[in-house]
Amino acid sequence: MKTFARTASRLALAVGLAAALPAAAHAEDAKEAPKWDVAAPPGMKVREVPIAVEEGTWMNLDVSPDGRTLVFDLLGDIYTLPISGGAPTRISEGLPYETQPRFSPDGRRIAFTSDRGGGDNIWIMNRDGSDKRQLTQESFRLMNQPSWSPDGQYIVAKKHFTTQRSLGTGEVWMYHVSGGDGVLLVKRPSEQHQKELGEPIFAPDGRHVYFTRNTTPGPIFEYAQDSNTQLFAIDRYD
Repeated sequence: MKTFARTASRLALAVGLAAALPAAAHAEDAKEAPKWDVAAPPGMKVREVPIAVEEGTWMNLDVSPDGRTLVFDLLGDIYTLPISGGAPTRISEGLPYETQPRFSPDGRRIAFTSDRGGGDNIWIMNRDGSDKRQLTQESFRLMNQPSWSPDGQYIVAKKHFTTQRSLGTGEVWMYHVSGGDGVLLVKRPSEQHQKELGEPIFAPDGRHVYFTRNTTPGPIFEYAQDSNTQLFAIDRYD
């Protein structure tokens, strides 16, 4: 019996080791798997297709503080253009979808929304498109609509929260340009709320943040709302 017990123990140990080895190998493979890169997805063959356009829709536009340059987005890329006209310069391109560019108060940097890190976050780059740096670090919530403080030290943005209907609401958060977790300024009414809150922007004196909010009754979003009644209001956060 003792001999059988030793044999059974050794057999159980061998089976356990055999089961553990594939798991360990799988864990090692997972550890070495390359991180997904939006700009260069693995295994995907990419070919360029030229698209010539003379106009665009759903574009976002900003003017440099000196009034000489426009920055705008088109089809997921960002361009600058002399305000007098001429040829645009693409300063952000590739597979990442980038939008909502905003000049810093000194005109040297541009904040924008980008998914190049895997999801929509706020990024900052130099005016010429160099030194792109991710500011917010959300892995699930969507960040968008950046606005600079007048001193150029902070950025407010909307953090979007979805609900079971894939609709949702926003919160207003503020971040220092050096990074960090951010500070919540305006909280969503509840986890079930499905009505828009966002579009934050600093007042010129930096003392207030203005934002828009759906003011219709109840927490549930409704289609075909009566546009002859009040649907939205502009609120101020001190």
